[in-house]
Amino acid sequence: MIKVEEYLNNFFNGTKKLSLNAMQYFMKSYENFEKNMKFIHIAGTNGKGSCTEIISNILEKQGYKVGKFLSPHLIRYNERISINGKDITNKEISDIIEELQPLIEEYNHSENTKVTLFELITMIALLHFYRNNVDFVVLETGLGGLYDCTNIITKPLVSVITSIGYDHTKILGDTLTEIAHQKAGIIKENSHTVIFEQEADINEVFINECKKKNNNLHIVNNSDISNYSFDEEFQYFTYKALKNLSINLKGKMQIKNASICIEVINTLNKLGYRVNEKNILEGLKTVIHKGRMEQLSSSSKIIFDGAHNEPAISNLLDMVDMYYPKLKRVYIISILKRKDYRKMLKLLSEDENATFVMTSGNDSDRYTSKEELYDCMKNFVKPDKIYKKELEVALHDTLNSNDDTVNFVVGSLYTYSTVTSICT
Repeated sequence: MIKVEEYLNNFFNGTKKLSLNAMQYFMKSYENFEKNMKFIHIAGTNGKGSCTEIISNILEKQGYKVGKFLSPHLIRYNERISINGKDITNKEISDIIEELQPLIEEYNHSENTKVTLFELITMIALLHFYRNNVDFVVLETGLGGLYDCTNIITKPLVSVITSIGYDHTKILGDTLTEIAHQKAGIIKENSHTVIFEQEADINEVFINECKKKNNNLHIVNNSDISNYSFDEEFQYFTYKALKNLSINLKGKMQIKNASICIEVINTLNKLGYRVNEKNILEGLKTVIHKGRMEQLSSSSKIIFDGAHNEPAISNLLDMVDMYYPKLKRVYIISILKRKDYRKMLKLLSEDENATFVMTSGNDSDRYTSKEELYDCMKNFVKPDKIYKKELEVALHDTLNSNDDTVNFVVGSLYTYSTVTSICT
């Protein structure tokens, strides 16, 4: 049996010209079985993972068999591919890899390029879901939409596009409308699309794309949400006529995400798939999304949030103000080299009562150095508020912090395994 973690860690993880060629090659080799599957396809800058978790949980509560595909994983690759909460096993991954290897070698040779890691994982997921005869696949894009390899599907039941913000600009474009055009690539002919209202020019991208493709566009508006309140455990709200909703995720952005998901479920009901109100309520109330405002230690108040771009940092700061207004704040920060760390740090510096600890993450080759982060942050806050430490040292320090302090580990999802190994 293939050693899955080792094999995938050493598989080609580089970039190449944006194209669906490899995925089309794979699917043609398997007689395009994906055409017989039912997909909810999710793209966006932030909120994809939350929507994937919420929709999957609601459908599972209704009794459906649901394949869930998300990225990145937090600890093990297996987390990306699950059916009703059960992750794919190493043996199942190994068996599919062995089956695909001749096709991979043939493609690499004939096209003079390489199948990427994400293409391989996507193909493993689709085969796993198909062979297990799932009722629905809730499919999260990896990057963008138009050329994302999940976009091999031709007619999803519903396409979902969450918030649009600046991220991966070198690939997706320098303006929000350019990024929106890339995300709009998942909108398909004669189908349905759900979005939350945004700036008029962004909305217009989706409106025009849906018109061109005879796609039914459902826009969730702020005015559809009312009766909002929150406590330490839940957020409470009403969406249109659906009352007494509570969600087990923090932050007002999650109310928008939840409303998108309810609209998706309403659309599925109109298409003839039965999901009752009881299971919508239960799905929202019990949903879990690891790595997003996740409290890892109650004794020393350690919170992990994988905020890794400007919109996510803004949402994080809103949540800090909501839930921890009277506590001292420490931000332990790791940021990948490909991210715009200057803008992220400038936003974080707006928390005037905070202390900032710069680290180089758990892999110095992938992360901006703590020295660079430190030098940048000096432009925004006083030097006595900034420190630079190794990630492990900073985490051990949090375990001894005072009761009046909350520690946030932010900037990247890829530090999660290191953080949880020390702080839980």
